[in-house]
Amino acid sequence: MKPTGLTDPKTGRRPWACVQLRRENAAGSLYNLVGFQTHLRWGEQEKLLRMIPALERAEFVRFGSLHRNTYVNAPAHLEGGVRLKSDPRIFLAGQITGVEGYTESAASGLLAGINAVRAQAGAGLALPPRNSMMGSLGHYLTASDPKHFQPINAMWGLVEALDIDEGVAKTKSPKYQRYLAYRDRGIREFEGWAGGLGLALGDVRGLDAQAAAAALEAESRKVAMR
Repeated sequence: MKPTGLTDPKTGRRPWACVQLRRENAAGSLYNLVGFQTHLRWGEQEKLLRMIPALERAEFVRFGSLHRNTYVNAPAHLEGGVRLKSDPRIFLAGQITGVEGYTESAASGLLAGINAVRAQAGAGLALPPRNSMMGSLGHYLTASDPKHFQPINAMWGLVEALDIDEGVAKTKSPKYQRYLAYRDRGIREFEGWAGGLGLALGDVRGLDAQAAAAALEAESRKVAMR
């Protein structure tokens, strides 16, 4: 996982990565390593995991494996990424629609809920703007080739590239500057869409300084590695 906000007490520096342990029983004797799905053989897993500080002498009760999420072929069967084409009374949400991740699934549920209420009132689907992150996920679910459809996480590659006219030189600007510009565009368009539906949004400006600081740190670390 990304070690955002964490500092190694031994070195005073931010580590390259961190591992999340989730308690698995009431006694606190079993912990799960979050997000460690893998194809590695058990012996190789143990060898690798013992390289992590504090796990050198851990007892491993079971090792990681891959799990598969069940999902529908959204481009073929879902309208707007949330409603069944074959039965418009039924709305789907979460990973079954073809999105991956907790945040993405929550966003899918929010969109399905909004449109279920609208359907009850006889209104049509309300889909977020194409270049908001929620809208770009919805666009992926509807515009992908059904023959090759696979679930996906939220990523900036889903939105349309910004033009140089909008202040971002795609070939020269650092990634974080482009991503901040994508975010600003997405927020601006999403706020207009949500306002049209009468939805109140929170203020995200307080996160700007944290996001900018994290992005600058990431860039400086890349430069140091070159």
